[in-house]
Amino acid sequence: MRIYLRRLQSTFAAAPFKDEMQKNFIPTNLFQKTLLTIGSASVALLDPHRGDMIACLGEVTGTAALVNMRNKMLETNEGAEILNDQPRINSKTVCFKTLSEMPKNTLGRVYHDFMIDNKITADSRLPVQFIADPDLAYVMQRYREVHDLVHSVLFMKTTMLGEVTVKWVEGIQTKLPMCIGGGIWGAARLKPKHRQLYLNHYLPWAIRTGKNAQFLQGIYFEKRWDQNIDDFHREMNIVKLNVN
Repeated sequence: MRIYLRRLQSTFAAAPFKDEMQKNFIPTNLFQKTLLTIGSASVALLDPHRGDMIACLGEVTGTAALVNMRNKMLETNEGAEILNDQPRINSKTVCFKTLSEMPKNTLGRVYHDFMIDNKITADSRLPVQFIADPDLAYVMQRYREVHDLVHSVLFMKTTMLGEVTVKWVEGIQTKLPMCIGGGIWGAARLKPKHRQLYLNHYLPWAIRTGKNAQFLQGIYFEKRWDQNIDDFHREMNIVKLNVN
């Protein structure tokens, strides 16, 4: 049974996304987009920690994928509700103190503990800048803001191995070139020991999960905070990775 909760949302009201999007939007023509694609891809390959370049690359190369993501979200009531509400995930909209007090086996507590263990803040995601369509811009923003939630529900750490694995799950589901490229080039950076684990266990699991799990971008995580994580996995058709 799906459990929807509004009471855990903060009383602080976030600015409407469209207003924020218009404030941050930088118009570009085809030539400029080409330069941004080449430049951001080159820098991201040399330094995968450059989140700004990865974000830029995702925006200038992801239009077709974003259209597909929006259409897939519209196929379910839950996904359509996300597009209608345009919720945000940050420290003003999510009460992490409340999540910290929830039972350990709930989705909200799993997410909270993941953020604490990995020293991550929900305010670290960059705003969309190069996407003109407000609806597609929101889909990209939503992708960024649920990325850590996807990590947490898949029980994947923020190590290179964990990031590459999540990128494959996301790439298969979203078709974003940035995710597919991250899965390919990130794997090339793995150390020999991790590369064997990746090839034997993590990659096959990521492919199965990406294909078989429900579309995670269309899940209203904020309304499921108190859902049992095992029930969530069963509903989403996610099988936890088991490395023997």
